Amino acid sequence: AGSGAGADMRTEISTAAAFVTRLLRAAGGVGEEQLRCFRECLQEAMREHYRHHWFPLVPSKGSGYRCIRINHKMDPLIGKAAGMIGLSHERLFQLLPSELTLWVDPFEVSYRIGEDGSICVLYEGPQPGGKAAKQLESRTSCKEEWRIGRSSPSKSYNMMTVSS
Repeated sequence: AGSGAGADMRTEISTAAAFVTRLLRAAGGVGEEQLRCFRECLQEAMREHYRHHWFPLVPSKGSGYRCIRINHKMDPLIGKAAGMIGLSHERLFQLLPSELTLWVDPFEVSYRIGEDGSICVLYEGPQPGGKAAKQLESRTSCKEEWRIGRSSPSKSYNMMTVSS
């Protein structure tokens, strides 16, 4: 590990932070400058949080600790980054899916929207063990599902006009 550990996480963390930022951008109402700041704050929070919980030789170790989750409670890392740009938890719940699980593991970043949604891979790196490319077929259907999911908003999305 040593000083190299942080560098190894860079792709996974930036992929995960970019994904959450994209969800916010898609919901609308958050400025580009705020989004950029949010993404940087989230990456910083994740780097800090994962620093001693990143095991490239055993990628699944610590997976639960690195899992980012929104499930009627806001994930503290997302909440912290949002707080830096003045977004309240209430506002985040309006902008983001009410059920989101994001797994940030060495060599793989994947997510699931909804409790029963399929797991979609955002990033898959070359694993030292070499068992890559088995989940790639499902990628296109995931993208479609994400789009379909956005076009039929859940009940909580109808409250957006309240604060404006």
